[in-house]
Amino acid sequence: MARPIWKGGISVGLVNIPVSLYATSEASEEIGFRQLHRKDLAPIQYRRVCSAEGAEVPWGEIVKGYEYDKGQFVLITDEDLAKARVEATQAIEVRDFVPADAIPWTFFENAYYVEPAKQGFRAYALLREALKETGRVGIGTIVLRQREHLTALRPTEDVLVLAMMRFAQELRSPDTLDLPRGTAVDPREMTLARQLIDTLAADWKPEQYRDTYTDILRGAIQQKIEGKEIAVPAGKPRAEVIDLMEALRRSLEERGKKPEAPARAEAPARKRMAREDPAPRKVAKKARGA
Repeated sequence: MARPIWKGGISVGLVNIPVSLYATSEASEEIGFRQLHRKDLAPIQYRRVCSAEGAEVPWGEIVKGYEYDKGQFVLITDEDLAKARVEATQAIEVRDFVPADAIPWTFFENAYYVEPAKQGFRAYALLREALKETGRVGIGTIVLRQREHLTALRPTEDVLVLAMMRFAQELRSPDTLDLPRGTAVDPREMTLARQLIDTLAADWKPEQYRDTYTDILRGAIQQKIEGKEIAVPAGKPRAEVIDLMEALRRSLEERGKKPEAPARAEAPARKRMAREDPAPRKVAKKARGA
């Protein structure tokens, strides 16, 4: 059984729900590499060396310190950290309930499952169902690993999920990015773009998505172990987009969808004048010849 990474409570006003947090992902799927000496493939070791003495330092002599000025440190002990740990650090303090769709994706980081203790089942279920009914999430804070995090508590089926968030001051502004602002959209291109989106519209089925890069990498490693030449599936060639309209049409054709004829744009003023009744000009010509 997985071990909780944190135990405490969800605090909403005077209500406290004892809970535990569990990781939502499995780290075992990751492929790790070791650094080796090319000559003999021996693993490279990392030693804890004192910068002043140049000698290796055993774990028992290593302490924590904070650099308050360049080269100036103050020693911080576990007892110091324990004194700084106030009651709020053992609780997820919910401060506000905000609409779930009002939070930009850029705020979100990791997520954890929230499991209630037996005595908190009733309050946990009540909070979960109330959040579902109102479409809101609980915004609060939690202290993990000597750092306070902004959090969002939201229901996913039968479980509450606690999402770690960034504080507003941690986010970079996109104002400095070179983005297409005020760019006019061609109605014909928009018609084809909507059709392409419609052909790819689907229900959310997470089981159909896999980390194909890791699968291919594992296969390549196995081939290398067996002394074979590495052979991987050929990737789909990606042509440079020259003509956006043509690229959209081809994308639709690849999906087996015939592009619909987009509405014709209104003709420019000069072409409209050319199609006007020529009678007035003929009258003017006769008048000059009179």
